This record gives sequence, structure tokens and C-alpha cells, in this order.
Amino acid sequence: MTDSLGYRMKFGVIAPSTNTSVQPEFDAMRPVGVTNHFSRIIIPDDPVNSDEDFNELVMRIRAATMDAIDAVKTCSPGAMIMGMSAETFWDGKERADTLKAQVEERAGMNVAMGSDACQAALSKFGDIKRIAVVTPYMPIGDEQVRKFFTDCGYEVVQVLGLKCKSPMLIAHETEQTLRDAIIAVNDPSVEAIVQAGTNLAMARVGAIAEFWLDKPVIAINTATYWHALRMNGIEDKVQGFGSLLTHH
Repeated sequence: MTDSLGYRMKFGVIAPSTNTSVQPEFDAMRPVGVTNHFSRIIIPDDPVNSDEDFNELVMRIRAATMDAIDAVKTCSPGAMIMGMSAETFWDGKERADTLKAQVEERAGMNVAMGSDACQAALSKFGDIKRIAVVTPYMPIGDEQVRKFFTDCGYEVVQVLGLKCKSPMLIAHETEQTLRDAIIAVNDPSVEAIVQAGTNLAMARVGAIAEFWLDKPVIAINTATYWHALRMNGIEDKVQGFGSLLTHH
């Protein structure tokens, strides 16, 4: 017997309790027969006004992640997705690989996470070397993202952090703000633009920007969900979220 709605795949997804963007964006990309089941990493919506505050936020997410994995495992998902991104970039590529191994060991199944997804997505667009990045983070978070991509062999031309004032308030950034951020980091030398921070609702804006700029604009939620689908043999093309889901 298979699940009546998730008869092709049940994804267990872990995301911070403050995040209101990743769940609706993942659900909007969901093919028929695939279901998403969220478990929340419980953190307070404390103000973030400094690098120290941001580092404390990441440490709180880290401390509560395994409990969220244990909770979602009780619905017997077939695979897991990490619906947060800062932790997946933290301390560079080596730490990201260690984190993935730890999460997969705890989950007992394959895990898609944002840092891996961005690498996989970029590889679909040819020999890209120069990227720019948009984040909701404080400078300490931006530097972690820069370090990760540098470790992976990319030249990071620019990182623009929006310095959002709390984890919940990340989702309040408007499409106009996201559009302006994409424009600000774009220049002719930039071959692709990547967005980190799963509570920034960038999936729709990224697809629009990609069309007008004629270069890849990789929204983290789009990349992560695409990566999870393809990792698990689901090749459905999904319209409305850019070329990654329609062509790859």
C-alpha cells in the first residue's frame, strides 16, 4: 500500500518555525503524486541587529535541527529536504559535507540541501565561474556564503545582504526589494545570480529576472526542490519557476 496522495514521493522537510516562504513555494512546485510534510525547527523570532545576533540564530537552528528530523521521520517520508540554507553554507564546503552526512545518518535517507542544490543547478548552465549572490543575512552570513562558493571554485563578484531584522521578517521583503537587489548585483561579468535564504520568496521574481537578464537566476527554494525531485528520479517539468524546472 502506498500513500493515497504522496504515491510517488513523500518528502519530509525541515524548516525554521519562523519561515513562512519555503512551504508555500515548495508546495507550488509540487508535481502530482508528490507531497511535502514539514517539521519545524523551533526557534524564537528574536531581533537580528548584528553579526553576533545572526550567529546566535544559526546556533539555535543547529541545536534544534535533529529534533525536527526525528519528528518528521514518524510520517515515513521517502526522502528529506532541508528547508533552510544558512546552516548549509556555514564554514564552507567541508563543513557542508559534514552536515549532510550527519543529517543523512540521523534521517536514515537521502537529504537535499541548499548548498548542494546550488552547485548542481549551476552545473546545468555550462562552465559558470563568476557569480553574484543575494541574501537576507548580516555580513557574517554573507561571508559564509562567499566562503562556500569560493571553496567550490567560483569567483564571487559580489554578495548583497539585506540585513533583515529578524528571521520572521525575512519573509516581509517585497518583490520590488528583491528585484532591486538582483539589479544591484548584476553586471556584464556576472554569469549567474544565486539567492540564499529560504524565507526570501524569490522563486517567482527569480524566474522573471532570468528571462529579462538572459542569465541564470537561481532562487534557493527552486534549486533545492528541483534537486530533491531529480535526486529521487522525479523528472517532471514544472512551469513558472524558471529554466531550471522547465529544462533540466
